[in-house]
Amino acid sequence: MTDTDVAPAVPAGPPKVPSRTRRRAWTVTALLVVFMMINFADKSVLGLAAEEIRQDLGLSASTFGLASSAFFLLFSLSGAAVGLLADRIRPKWLILAMAVLWSVSQAPLAVGGGLAVLITSRVLLGAAEGPAFPVAQQATLSWFPNHRRNLPGAVIVLGITLGVLVAAPVLTWVIQHHGWRSAVAAVALVGVVWALLWIPLGGEGPYAAASDTEHRPAGPTGGLGRPYRRILATRTWIGATAAYFGTYWVIAFALVWLPSYLQDALGYTSAGSTRVLMLVWGLGGVVVLGQAGLTGWLLRRGTPSRWARGGVGGVLLLAGAAACLALPVAPAGAVTAVLVVAGFGLAGAMSSVAVTTVTELAPADRRGGALGIMNAVVTTAGLIAPTLIGQLVDAHGTEGYQHAVLITGAVLLLSGTAALTLIDPDRDARRLSA
Repeated sequence: MTDTDVAPAVPAGPPKVPSRTRRRAWTVTALLVVFMMINFADKSVLGLAAEEIRQDLGLSASTFGLASSAFFLLFSLSGAAVGLLADRIRPKWLILAMAVLWSVSQAPLAVGGGLAVLITSRVLLGAAEGPAFPVAQQATLSWFPNHRRNLPGAVIVLGITLGVLVAAPVLTWVIQHHGWRSAVAAVALVGVVWALLWIPLGGEGPYAAASDTEHRPAGPTGGLGRPYRRILATRTWIGATAAYFGTYWVIAFALVWLPSYLQDALGYTSAGSTRVLMLVWGLGGVVVLGQAGLTGWLLRRGTPSRWARGGVGGVLLLAGAAACLALPVAPAGAVTAVLVVAGFGLAGAMSSVAVTTVTELAPADRRGGALGIMNAVVTTAGLIAPTLIGQLVDAHGTEGYQHAVLITGAVLLLSGTAALTLIDPDRDARRLSA
């Protein structure tokens, strides 16, 4: 949607989309999958090189946790601000600006510097990456009607998984053979290459300015022009945000501290921890795609979104909670590995569920802001979790990791309960349209 687009007073039915447009839709989606892969490769560098960075710069666990959390200092604020801008400025140009800034912010750290450069680089990178997920989802979903959004929305989330699956072995090899600064330089260079491809190929689709009317009664304006505060006050937005917070807590833990937890607390080698990490993210990818297929099937059979989206996402969060809560008392060996993979791998599907739920709920001219503000609230988990875990490790040694896992289980328990009890976009969309 551009600055000058004006939504019709009565939304028209979904346009008939030619095959050329459908091909373009999936081309843009594929590019945005790679966009998210780069985004999470950038995030994962610190976790993969945690031991090397701490030794090279002489950092304690608490200081390293603080440096990792610095990434999220402006992450949430920029996510909300740019989300609001995405309702007024074409997402294509916002996404391009983000990709360029990612690379620029990492260049000084790739060249040299100590703790100050590390923290400054991560703060700037976080500010540039904060809006990435909601704006990428907004651009992707603009190519598809509501009942077809589960798969492309899930595929964008899959970019997170693929980013870590590719980054873990590749960046680990680069770190071991060429140093951690070379790994930072590599992901910065990939960001530049992607930006050059996005300029001619990126864009928004025919549903960018269309309000969803397929599954709800519309009021006189179809909900367009409603204040953001009315959307943010709905139980669905609150429930989706609370549920997604649990997912992001797990993501932050996994990116920053899971490699160290596997090696220091559970006794894995570097290669062994990389294999477990790949299993965690691999399961996450399978669950995201499975959730998309199940949710789409349920919606086509007429199941309300409350259960097709909120119910499926909530059950997955509760299953992850059970695995995390059992992990500290589980016997070492295969059982522990299974619980780690389940506890950290099942929660990821809520990213896709939360976005498609809020997209279904919010009028077209408020989607960018509703998604951006949700992302801003959710990503505070990334500010809290790494610092808290670092403090627990400094205070209790390897036992600190067990405390962190129990806290993670409790967060997932609350998040899953919120998804099951609060999410109902059909009900809240009717209230917004009244």
